[in-house]
Amino acid sequence: MEPLGRHDLVPGVVIEAKGLAKAFNGRRVLDDVDLLMRRCEVISILGGSGAGKSTLLKLIAGLSKPDRGRLVLFGRDIVPLEEQELIPIRKRMGMVFQGAALFDSLTIGQNVAFPLKEHTRLGKAEIRERVAEVLAKVGLPGIEGSYPHELSGGMRKRVGIARALVLQPEVVLFDEPTAGLDPTNAKMICELIAALRRDICETSVVVTHDLPCAFMISDQVALLHRGRIVEMASPRELQRSSHEEVRAFLAGALR
Repeated sequence: MEPLGRHDLVPGVVIEAKGLAKAFNGRRVLDDVDLLMRRCEVISILGGSGAGKSTLLKLIAGLSKPDRGRLVLFGRDIVPLEEQELIPIRKRMGMVFQGAALFDSLTIGQNVAFPLKEHTRLGKAEIRERVAEVLAKVGLPGIEGSYPHELSGGMRKRVGIARALVLQPEVVLFDEPTAGLDPTNAKMICELIAALRRDICETSVVVTHDLPCAFMISDQVALLHRGRIVEMASPRELQRSSHEEVRAFLAGALR
């Protein structure tokens, strides 16, 4: 892996992590995690329950701080930054939360518009236009007046994706995008992520337990085991891996 701090030698790098560690209540969740991601890549992070997948995503999103290590986003180490300094970096990323994290008291249009109202000076007409555009992109045109409780789980996931895309981010972070969905809706979300890569945002980090989805959408797949990335490779290379933890994980996931 290329060393940190020499971005002129590593063109197109979006995320570099070196030696990331994080513990909760004395339990080490992440232990010396290294990761490098270039622009126009989709990387999926796999691992069993408690492997540290969502924790790693929250560190990348700047929602949590590592206990040690460096995390460079868009050429800047975000670990020492204060909250206000993180805002412009977060605006360059979109986050799709596992449960969609929609505001129940707001309409779908208001939910999707929320980041625009918080972080831009767009007028009402421009906001309406942008909201309509991203909702159409995720296959939900014309639902601005509906409320989250009126939608199915799969539709709420798509609204969460629309909200993440509305600021036109350079990177989208997905936390378990297919969790809680039936196979049909899970496949639809995976196909949507693949389509969005072609049309809107080419660079994504996807934390998932959904092995077929990860293999379908990813350039690289990383396996987290006991807080460390034990292997990172293309889907085809990972399936051919001789690494004991990788083979055990794939065997269990494909049963």
